[in-house]
Amino acid sequence: IVPEGAWNTAYGLAVIASLVLYIGGVWLVRRRPARLVPVVVIAVAIQLAPLAAPLLYSTDAYTYWALGRVGVVHGGNPYVDPPGEWPEDPAYDLMGAQWRDDTAAYGPLWVLASEGVARGAGESSDAAAWLFKGIGGIGSVILVLAAAAAAAPRNRAFAAAFVGWNPVLALQFAGGGHNDTWMMAFPVAGIALATVGRRQLGGALWPAGIGIKWLPVIFLPLIAARERLRFGWRGLAIGGLVVGAVSTAAYGLHWVAAATPISSQLRRASSTSVPYYAEQWLGIPQYRVTQLLAVLFAIAYLWLLREAWRGRTRLGLTAGLFCLSLSWLPPWYVAWPIALAATEEDKAARWIAFGLTAWLLRDAIAR
Repeated sequence: IVPEGAWNTAYGLAVIASLVLYIGGVWLVRRRPARLVPVVVIAVAIQLAPLAAPLLYSTDAYTYWALGRVGVVHGGNPYVDPPGEWPEDPAYDLMGAQWRDDTAAYGPLWVLASEGVARGAGESSDAAAWLFKGIGGIGSVILVLAAAAAAAPRNRAFAAAFVGWNPVLALQFAGGGHNDTWMMAFPVAGIALATVGRRQLGGALWPAGIGIKWLPVIFLPLIAARERLRFGWRGLAIGGLVVGAVSTAAYGLHWVAAATPISSQLRRASSTSVPYYAEQWLGIPQYRVTQLLAVLFAIAYLWLLREAWRGRTRLGLTAGLFCLSLSWLPPWYVAWPIALAATEEDKAARWIAFGLTAWLLRDAIAR
């Protein structure tokens, strides 16, 4: 977004003010306990406000639309047939050029949702964008409620503010139509259910999140190390079987290899990542920095597993460190550490989440 004249200054100041007010508001809620309902109402207003704007910052919504149209319009399989096979499709020119020849990298539940949007939007790119923005905004609201439910009772207003007042989440989900809030909402809701004794139902929600994107898989070993046999393994297995059966019925077994296109992201560096600046400022090849960060994260992960085995799962810290290790770090990934750090008493995780929010919000005004 590049407004003209004085509007550009006003826009930049508004983005900066959103960050300052977010951090100040969360600090006040932490220092002076607030009632949950007003905090949630404000969170809903913040997260849904960008629905009034056009599609913001990213063309991923059109990529989702293109993947949905592969099956709905062209009779193909999104895990076998890339959108580039139909260059005359209305989504082709709008989607990110780097993804045109890639098959679906998302979980089958998200691809099914994209097919639903493709049916509803027809040939209208505006309708498709708005539908994905609406889905993203609703996902943010559900994540706010899930985080509040998963937090300790005295911290629920803080958790709702920590997630729901975050400006990056608002701009990237109700604004950009991404899917990460849905991906995180299911495991966070699973954690909330487990805290009230509904362990099997909580376990059953994890496959739904994994069925959108694969990231929740990295948190399961930490949960298992702490909970061991107490975790809702039966629910996890049943949920996994249901997701697997639905996915196989829709796409055959091709969906199992959906993570393959992710390797193409690992060969790129976004302008918000550590490897990018290591190459720009120090001349170190980004892939070397990515390899080093991967090793460091693996070492940290082993330590986090030991912490979990001793009774403390630091999921927010895990998500934050994982973000810092990535060469491809788009702004919407901040939903990962924000969602989990909100539910835990972990200062390190919260500071990393705040830092990532501040750093990734710059993408809204960077030229």
